[in-house]
Amino acid sequence: MYDTPFHQSDISKHSFLVSGGAGFIGSHIVEYLLKWKAGKVVVLDNLATGNINNIQAFIGLPNFTFIEGDICHPTDCEKACIDIDFISHQAALGSVPRSIENPLATHQVNATGFINVLIAARNSNVKRVVYASSSSVYGDLNESPKVEERIGKPLSPYAVSKLVNEQYAAIFASTYNMQIIGLRYFNIFGPRQNPNGPYAAAIPLFIESLMNNQPVYINGSGEQSRDFTFVENAVQANIKAMLCENESAVNRVFNIACGDSVSVNSMFESIAKEINPGAKAIHRGERFGDVKNSKANINAATQQLGYTPQTNFETGLKQTIAWFKS
Repeated sequence: MYDTPFHQSDISKHSFLVSGGAGFIGSHIVEYLLKWKAGKVVVLDNLATGNINNIQAFIGLPNFTFIEGDICHPTDCEKACIDIDFISHQAALGSVPRSIENPLATHQVNATGFINVLIAARNSNVKRVVYASSSSVYGDLNESPKVEERIGKPLSPYAVSKLVNEQYAAIFASTYNMQIIGLRYFNIFGPRQNPNGPYAAAIPLFIESLMNNQPVYINGSGEQSRDFTFVENAVQANIKAMLCENESAVNRVFNIACGDSVSVNSMFESIAKEINPGAKAIHRGERFGDVKNSKANINAATQQLGYTPQTNFETGLKQTIAWFKS
């Protein structure tokens, strides 16, 4: 992956902090930055949901530093932000069901942790913060495709925590004259996404289950649709948002997706075709807090950031399955 760069400037002069950099998306951003010779890359991760194996190959590189620390601890954030130019903030507690079971933990990491990062970035005069928001902020809005200006009522504590991030980002930008860009991710998937645990995302869970001849469960009818987005596209968005010189892109939030929609049933069939043709899923009750249909309008990100998804769902899925098989 990342055979051609998403950036045009010389990043060997710049320093980057990736919070949650041992996690699924964060480790891909780290991989990209190091492949293209960033001057310094720092990872801050408490390894609660991240995995040291995701960044093991980089430990020992002269331009790489791993700090095992927690965004919930302000001192860890201050330490990580020293001499940093750009932050890609990926650290979070994901999962709608987890947030429903433990709303306080979700709030502490996603909201309070985010403020800690913003304060540390302000104190260290970081040039720009790019952070992961979520399509969950669209909540009960029935419009499709989703455009950034119109959102509905959030349907879970997780969605509230991400909406709060967007509001804090706007306030910090205006109050402290900071440059902050939010990226509303739509169902990111790809290599290194964890299939284990009660809060695993559908794609890695389905792949792992089919590979091990275990039952696959689909919540509800399976006709709910998602704008499944390969992780390489999310990396592109982060790199372009951090380095973008278009001033009108700053202090905004952008949809990051493919602008397409695939039903959960179709997604399952695509995976089964590659691993276990003829396999059938078991349908069960709908999951509380789930959004019915999710498809993004990505025009703003294309126009303002130069974001163009380069890997579509089917191609990304084949790459993901190949990684799991290897």
